[in-house]
Amino acid sequence: MTATQILLLIAAYFIVLILISYVTGKEDSNDAFFKANKSAPWYLVAFGMIGASLSGVTFISVPGAVEAKQFGYLQVVFGYFFGYLIIAYVLLPIYYKLNLTSIYTYLRDRFGNVSYKTGATAFLVSRIVGAAFRLFLVAKVLQLLVFNQFNIPFTITVIITIALIWLYTFRGGIKTIIFTDTLQTLFMLISVVVTIVFLASAMDLNTFSEVYTSVSESPMSKVFFFDDFNDSQYFIKSFLAGMFITITMTGLDQDMMQKNLTCKNLKEAQKNMISFSVVLIFVNILFLVLGLLLTQYASQHGISAKKDDLFPTIAMLPEIGILTSSFFLLGLIAAAYSSADSALTSLTTSFCIDIIELDKKPFNAQKRIRKQVHILVSLVLIVVIILFDAIFKDVSVIWELFKAAGYTYGPLLGLFALGIFTKRQLKDKLVWVIALVAPILSYFLNTYSVDLLNGYQIGFEILIINGILTYLGLILISRKQN
Repeated sequence: MTATQILLLIAAYFIVLILISYVTGKEDSNDAFFKANKSAPWYLVAFGMIGASLSGVTFISVPGAVEAKQFGYLQVVFGYFFGYLIIAYVLLPIYYKLNLTSIYTYLRDRFGNVSYKTGATAFLVSRIVGAAFRLFLVAKVLQLLVFNQFNIPFTITVIITIALIWLYTFRGGIKTIIFTDTLQTLFMLISVVVTIVFLASAMDLNTFSEVYTSVSESPMSKVFFFDDFNDSQYFIKSFLAGMFITITMTGLDQDMMQKNLTCKNLKEAQKNMISFSVVLIFVNILFLVLGLLLTQYASQHGISAKKDDLFPTIAMLPEIGILTSSFFLLGLIAAAYSSADSALTSLTTSFCIDIIELDKKPFNAQKRIRKQVHILVSLVLIVVIILFDAIFKDVSVIWELFKAAGYTYGPLLGLFALGIFTKRQLKDKLVWVIALVAPILSYFLNTYSVDLLNGYQIGFEILIINGILTYLGLILISRKQN
């Protein structure tokens, strides 16, 4: 595909999203923006959450990591499933009982205002970093495929990327996103299937059984790692990390929970969560199969691309054909924007509700303030993505994303765990200190773990360690409730 063809495809795609925004955003109210008037169909929420959960990072990085990590990522995915069960039957009942718009309001009611602000700030940092990682990856791909051809700087690419999101979310917010996520998830899944079909045909794997045999007999399809406890991919470590990643990055994340809280009632929200968690396992298997076939195809054709460059490089080869290349681009853009648009909305929601307490502002100024915050958050994302371009070069972004999550979501895990599973009260004024010290200690422990722990290599479980350190620190500044 030429750069001009790619631009036309992107333009057509966003015209569709803007039309959806126009239809769903006619009611430009804060209630529609924040909660979709609590009238969203659970099945649309469930399907759309697939795309939001996977994002452009999964779309590019999971297939690209198969050569080095085999199918070990599936151990993390199995942990996801049990994490979603905890969200459905422990966290969602709490959120619905309290009728929350921002889930961090729970911390204010349970512990006090400083705990509330600390939790909300932890989310804001976490989601800004996470959204920036996802958009950084997609912006790099678009820069490589399109904007370099027109000598457009990466900074302009990033601005355009964020501006397009703002354009179709500034009115309808979460109400619009529920519908755009559904469309984007569909594009993403079609893209993966089309690419797998092409690769199988190109390698003379003409039936499902031939594809299955090729995948199952490859050493890269190894799923379970039980040999070396010190290995970062050891099963127990990966499984538990996956479970806690889900609890924090979904259950304690305003972005993902805001979608669930748009369902009509708790029962529908739970149906959404369980159905989504089952489908997600099979979708991730598709991505891993895709990664294996991409790696085999690259080996057969002398293609040297690795990691995050593998899928984009092969997908845009002339011999792939314009149809497969088009679906790759649609899938990539859909995967990226289905995550990023909801992140922009949830960041706006949390900042409005939790930080500046929008409900306490004059009623006639609330909508204007919300729109100003929406623009401010967009500008922050632009700055952070540009910084990432200077920091991260030859890396697999999904692993960097999970590392970052381990440090930023740990304080949320500790705070909610203490609130839900104990009756202790905190010295509220000191909570921010614990939330700052625990990630710092976790970082040093992770950095020197091989020397301090006799060769033990910390992986994704840094999130659990960070949460435990936060929890223990909070215990030190707490007392039993009278």
